[in-house]
Order: sequence, then C-alpha cells, then structure tokens
Amino acid sequence: MQSITPDLLLVQLGSHRWLIPLLADLAAHKGARFVELVHRLGLSRDSLVRTLEAAQTVGWVRRNPGHGHPLRPEYILTEKGQAAAARAATIAEAQDAIGLPPGAATRWGLPLVAGIHAGHDRFNALSRLLAPATPRALSQGLTALGRHGLVTREILDQRPPASRYGLTKSGALLAVAACAA
Repeated sequence: MQSITPDLLLVQLGSHRWLIPLLADLAAHKGARFVELVHRLGLSRDSLVRTLEAAQTVGWVRRNPGHGHPLRPEYILTEKGQAAAARAATIAEAQDAIGLPPGAATRWGLPLVAGIHAGHDRFNALSRLLAPATPRALSQGLTALGRHGLVTREILDQRPPASRYGLTKSGALLAVAACAA
C-alpha cells in the first residue's frame, strides 16, 4: 500500500458531480460565460449554479471583474483554481478516453479508484483511507464503479466471506489520471 491518507484535492474534485467538467472547460477556454457553460456541459441551470457556487466557495473560480463586454468571460479560474483545473482536465481526458460520461462518478468514486490503485483492495482498508465517507457511500460508490466497468469484485472463499476489489484496464487508466500530480 502506497498511501495512508486520501488525496484532499481528489476528494474536493469529487464533491460535486460537475466540478471536473466545469474546471476542465474553464481551463480549456480561459473562462466562460454562464450560457456557454450550460450549452457546452449540457447540464441544467440549477446544477451549474450549484457547481459554480461550490467552486467559488473553495476558491477555484471567481466572477470576472472586467465582465460586461459580450466577448469577455463571466467566470474565470483563480490561481488556486489553475492547479485544480489542470488535474480536472487530466481526469476529464481519461474519462473521455474510456467512454465514461461526465458527471457519472459518485462523490467518492475517484478517491475509491485512487485508493484501490494505491493497494487498498479490501472494504475496511478503503473505509479507513476515506474516513469521512460512510460505509453506505463507499458501498454505493463501489457498486457504481462496477456498473461502469472500472472496478472488479472478487469474493474470497474464507470464513467469514470477504471481498477484494481490483481495477479493470479502464479503471487503471482513470486511476493513473486521478493520481497524477
């Protein structure tokens, strides 16, 4: 096992379903207007408002003080947001490469993939690694990752029965992108 603490940036990126696509889009276009984001990301106005508020609260996105001209972006990345956006862009590229739709992962999906990649292949090890996550949230995250073909579950023949989780080829590709510094 390589790591005993969760990657806090990865946990923050996973905290809202649309944060990764939003940050990747803002980085690619050097900012954007609200309507452009709605159309490019294909999400509802309410979802975009909540995601922008979350990004602003963390300090990754801010409203452009020079906004007013039709060609100026309404939302831009902060300096702190540039690093998060670079990581989000790498993850978004990996999601595109494996055919995972944006916003498909659960809140704990990326930290789970990174944890399994780091060698935490048992449920209790993942639970200890991602301590603020409830067992229900981890179970739902692992189930969703299995449905998307990213994680495999092997039931061990022992008493009491136990499970061991592993990454598929697509899951390993996503894990490498998620763990890239």
